[in-house]
Amino acid sequence: MPKPPSRERNTKKASAGHSVAALAYDGLCTFEFGIAVEVFGLPRPEIPDWYRFTVCAIEPGPLAATGGFQLIAAGGLAQLRQADTVIVPGWRGIHTPVPESLIKALRAAHARGARLVSFCSGVFVLAAAGLLAGRRATTHWRYAAQLAAAYPDIRIEPDVLYVDEGEILTSAGSAAALDLSLHLVRRDHGARIANQVARRLVIPPHRDGGQAQFIDRPVQQEGAALAALFEWMRRNLQRDLPISVLAKQARMSGRTFLRRFEEATGTTPKDWVINERLSRARELLEGSGMAVERVATECGFGSADTLRHHFRTRLKLSPKRYRDRFELSA
Repeated sequence: MPKPPSRERNTKKASAGHSVAALAYDGLCTFEFGIAVEVFGLPRPEIPDWYRFTVCAIEPGPLAATGGFQLIAAGGLAQLRQADTVIVPGWRGIHTPVPESLIKALRAAHARGARLVSFCSGVFVLAAAGLLAGRRATTHWRYAAQLAAAYPDIRIEPDVLYVDEGEILTSAGSAAALDLSLHLVRRDHGARIANQVARRLVIPPHRDGGQAQFIDRPVQQEGAALAALFEWMRRNLQRDLPISVLAKQARMSGRTFLRRFEEATGTTPKDWVINERLSRARELLEGSGMAVERVATECGFGSADTLRHHFRTRLKLSPKRYRDRFELSA
């Protein structure tokens, strides 16, 4: 069963003008670096107290970046001393040594209370600095085994999109950096602002499941064929949705439907429906004043007890705690 992102341990909001520093290095991972710039560095005058963003080179430039261009950063490692959040946007090689100067700078930032964030293979930098010992962490599924072998004192969670350990956060591969970035915005500025940023990015504010559902699973033509069914299911979450009803709607036999559904989604119809109902419940808890009992009915869970069960099982917190943490007025 795909897992949701690991829950956070610390929900302290960012102060006004919270400073975010993204590291730059020779061999820079362009995509992950671009995510940091897009989410935290893009000016957003419509949002009060938005982040102050800077780029810190860990070595003299110009720096080569993936894609055939060069980058000259505005600052160096010395600027990390003023950063409230430090982002490591990937690393140039999981077996490439991390410079001692960077290790010392990250340890100093952690010691003074800065928040440290890694995207994808950037987790190897935090691990080399000894900052993940005894902690949970994640990385791209391709690197999970290597990370576990090199650092057995880290509790690897290989099938989640990100792990929040309070002051240290790690994301899975590539696009999961977007999920973690929106999670940070939600922690710092509340769900309304996170949803606003997600709309600007044209991505969902929450992505259910984990990277396990994307591992070595080719896209199937049946996915497109079932697209109409998926939309119908989303419009009918309040109904009972047994296999017989879904197969008839898809105009398939029950056996064929189950096979093609799993090939297209990597999960069962039951789990898919639960995830969609949870997504709808999260929207209602964030954006409406509905009682939990009404939310359960609107989403097709039937009872508040069933809703609470699935929240605790998959999101590791109750609907009430979820609302307290992520309601739009936060």
